[in-house]
Amino acid sequence: MVSWAKRFLYRIFCVIAMLVSVYLIVDFLVSGTFDYRIFTMFLLLVVVEIWGIIDWRKNYILMQQKESELKLYQHYIKPLEELVKEIRAKQHEFDNHINAILNMHLTVGNYEELVARQSDYIMEIVKDDESRRYLPLLRISDKVLAGFLYSKIVRAPSYVKTEVEVKSLEIISGISEHHLIEIVGTLVDNSYEACTEEMNQVIMEMDSENDRLVFVIKNQVEDVKMEELHRFFEKGYSTKGEAGKRGLGLYNAKMLVSRYHGEIVASVDKQGEKNFVCIKVVV
Repeated sequence: MVSWAKRFLYRIFCVIAMLVSVYLIVDFLVSGTFDYRIFTMFLLLVVVEIWGIIDWRKNYILMQQKESELKLYQHYIKPLEELVKEIRAKQHEFDNHINAILNMHLTVGNYEELVARQSDYIMEIVKDDESRRYLPLLRISDKVLAGFLYSKIVRAPSYVKTEVEVKSLEIISGISEHHLIEIVGTLVDNSYEACTEEMNQVIMEMDSENDRLVFVIKNQVEDVKMEELHRFFEKGYSTKGEAGKRGLGLYNAKMLVSRYHGEIVASVDKQGEKNFVCIKVVV
């Protein structure tokens, strides 16, 4: 018997059990007699009803979660589709570039000059094509996360420079999709909000270890004190001022990560002369 038919029959049984329970209560009130057998039956029926309510509640929550994840998929898959369309539209342009590189030997006099001109030409193409730097997002298994990150990147302030590094294409996580988007979205928003025209570099890294997502985001800062770093996940704490009105995003993200027995930590990463605030999530 299919699962929907089983659920239907089980709910019919719960309704009948409820009606019988009501009948037993009314019968007891009218007759005023107490029968252990009837009382035992009444208790069994009450247990069945409670079990049915719990089962219904569990299925309802699961259905709501699936609907939320479907809406996320429908919403964030569109940015990825736009990226694919943009890349496909440039296919003809790419073929022209290939032909130009292949025929460049006809216009130069020696091998060294050919290598130099081809290298310069290729570097110029890569530099002008912004969409190509986000191609790794198209290859990861979690398309909702990929679409979400791409939508955030293209809507970031124009002065922000975002780098994306994908270390594992098979992104696996035990967290529900909408909670994952909530956590990652908080981290991305905080990083972009912290950027200035001078300190404008953001680096995202994605990996998967032991069936868990490892997401790292770094944003360039002038300086950060260790005591501030340790307070990042405190409720109400914010480096932007307005105490009580801000500082809930990272706190809520930490609570969600803790619910799934994950880990979220903040640190300082020095790359040459540049300082980065680094937040790593394993969930």
